[in-house]
Amino acid sequence: MATLSFNPTRIPHKPISKTASFSKPSEIPFPFSLKPSKNHVKPLHLQSNIITKLSVSTQEEEVETENEDLEEDDPTAETVYLDQETDPDSIVEWELDFCSRPILDVRGKKVWELVVCDDSLSLQFTKYFPNNVINSITLKDAIVSISEDLGVPLPERIRFFRSQMQTIITKACKEIGIKPIPSKRCISLLLWLEERYDTVYTRHPGFQKGAKPLLALDNPFPMELPDNLFGEKWAFVQLPYSAVREEIASLETSFFFGASLDLDLLGIEIDDKTMIPGLAVASSRDEPLAAWMNGLEVCAIEADTSRACLILSVGIATRYVYATYKKTPVTTAEAEAWEAAKKACGGLHFLAIQNDLDSDDCVGFWLLLDLPPPPV
Repeated sequence: MATLSFNPTRIPHKPISKTASFSKPSEIPFPFSLKPSKNHVKPLHLQSNIITKLSVSTQEEEVETENEDLEEDDPTAETVYLDQETDPDSIVEWELDFCSRPILDVRGKKVWELVVCDDSLSLQFTKYFPNNVINSITLKDAIVSISEDLGVPLPERIRFFRSQMQTIITKACKEIGIKPIPSKRCISLLLWLEERYDTVYTRHPGFQKGAKPLLALDNPFPMELPDNLFGEKWAFVQLPYSAVREEIASLETSFFFGASLDLDLLGIEIDDKTMIPGLAVASSRDEPLAAWMNGLEVCAIEADTSRACLILSVGIATRYVYATYKKTPVTTAEAEAWEAAKKACGGLHFLAIQNDLDSDDCVGFWLLLDLPPPPV
């Protein structure tokens, strides 16, 4: 079961009723700088409805097993699953990965795999491909086939997290009227890939132990932030986990900007009083700032103590210098404490945009999660 292992250890700070700084709010002018979760929620228990065995070794094996009853955990089988309790029309966005796996076929060539799901894992699909058919036509046909086989409409949007596949995925999507969204906010997909590595790929007869991912995730040098994303003040802050959940719930009823995570799906086990670290940004133009941020696919914030700055990761391969501060033993200790707090919460953190740092309200709230890159 792909479930994040969160450390329930409480961060050693006194409880607060709303946002509060780890120390006095930093009033530093800085070169600064989703969707709501679905109502339908299920635990992250991946279910596979195997309909056919894919041959990545020989055609003879495919013929021999064509009429056999296949076990559900067959590592060479494809997954085709749709939750019967889910309205197919409600699935308007897919998460997709199309990449090679640490598996060799009989030619000694790496096998590729298409993995598709929605954010609630109500839809799950996997299929292997030989490396000589990897193009936008193959992908487009596969997307259409998923829709037809499962009886679901083509999605309005498809998220993907590999920059190297952007051209192929974008072309395939646009040819059938789907909006491609390059974003690392593919949490369900990333968790599923982690699980498949442990439970499927390593058991495959063609598995190559120690093989490095062919298309590793980019981690480029941070760039200067665009002018429209500048804030005026910022502070390291924290919220009790219960308050974070309230902010997420309000995303579904309010019109302010932001993005949530499906905490129930992730299987997060954190005490309600545990303090979740975050970053508060204040601006007199808070609503325009939040609106611009809303289109960036905000992924994570990192405190870089070596360069005395905060790094904002957005999209799939974009990093900005979000804030800077004077490097002193005190500020370094604050940044290190913030990163340690984030680690203690399993990478969970948030970004809040406000009119004033002392305000109890925010116009933008993004729940963020640090995840290690997938093993494939």
